[in-house]
Amino acid sequence: MGILSAAVAAAATAALERAAEKLPKETREPFERTNHRGESVTLLEGPIAVLGALAGVAASRSDGKVKAAALLAGSVSGAVGAYDDLRGTTQAKGFRGHLTALKRGEVTSGAIKILGVGAAGLAAAVLLPRKSHGAKAIAGIVADGALIAGTANLTNLLDLRPGRALKAVAAVSAPMAIMNGPAGAVVGAAAASAPSDLGERSMLGDCGANGLGAITGTALAASLPRPLKTLVLGAVIALNLASEKVSFTKVIAETPVLDKIDQWGRRPR
Repeated sequence: MGILSAAVAAAATAALERAAEKLPKETREPFERTNHRGESVTLLEGPIAVLGALAGVAASRSDGKVKAAALLAGSVSGAVGAYDDLRGTTQAKGFRGHLTALKRGEVTSGAIKILGVGAAGLAAAVLLPRKSHGAKAIAGIVADGALIAGTANLTNLLDLRPGRALKAVAAVSAPMAIMNGPAGAVVGAAAASAPSDLGERSMLGDCGANGLGAITGTALAASLPRPLKTLVLGAVIALNLASEKVSFTKVIAETPVLDKIDQWGRRPR
């Protein structure tokens, strides 16, 4: 299941990337941004990677409910991420910043994204198959929804340097990719997107990071046994909360092993 979805996702992503290169300048211009080097990159990688991954999910032979959950989580999270990419401002940052603005009556694009990703995660969790009933089922849905949305947001937090977010979702998804269609789709889309991302010609943006992260979170929620899923959820929540006070880029740069992994395939500093 996962191998088929990986192959379809990689092929679809590569084909869409080639098509995007032929788009007229005026169509590509709204997606142009400046990266950490001050160089121009395109955010088109995001919608391309998400669409490629969704194609891989759709082509997989996964359980129908898991497939539907991954398609819902990935498409909605990618869509609200794209809205933030194209309409967003930097006046408010992080959960705290957007929620503070919301208390003042200001609805930021980031708040719309947070609410959209959260709703998508919860709706996807409702679709996932589960053996429990009643209160246990409700608790499971809430936990799975938090895992899906939290993974989407965490992936977005990592998308600050070339290839970092792609490496993260691929590393998490790879162990599940043989048997899990959504996980295989993420690996395929990430592999096809990597050359352009690592070459600093494009970046995932909120659309790509949220979309691929949500599909990865759905794969985790559908595949992991409950004890391991609880541990992963705790780690995802802890990292999301830590991001409000800690710079992941600084931590990675100061940790030799993480820094070495972060530099794999990238242009020299």
